[in-house]
Amino acid sequence: QVQLVESGGGLVQPGGSLRLFCAASGFTFSSYAMGWFRQAPGKEREFVAHITRSSGWTFYADSVKGRFTISRDNAKNTVYLQMNSLKPEDTAVYYCAVKTNSGGHSQVRAYDYWGQGTQVTVSS
Repeated sequence: QVQLVESGGGLVQPGGSLRLFCAASGFTFSSYAMGWFRQAPGKEREFVAHITRSSGWTFYADSVKGRFTISRDNAKNTVYLQMNSLKPEDTAVYYCAVKTNSGGHSQVRAYDYWGQGTQVTVSS
């Protein structure tokens, strides 16, 4: 069965960096685009970043553009999210997901499989 396991979250000071990992299994990883989303307490889950199957295209939410970088290693079945210049408003649970239908890359409903999430807290 499809499994997505996120890791790399933690507590970091404003301006710091973190790198998130998402290890995938149970499907042909290289055949699917992947996304990162996040959800803060009391808020809806929101799009963060998307990467196509062969890493040819990446897309970002305006709020993270220029600070976050999504990448993938199809040989390792892993997708990454490098987060730099972190801000307190980046605090959330971060989820990776597999894009399984033709919906827009920023739409939650376009992704059918999700990991359990990893907490990122940006605070001094």
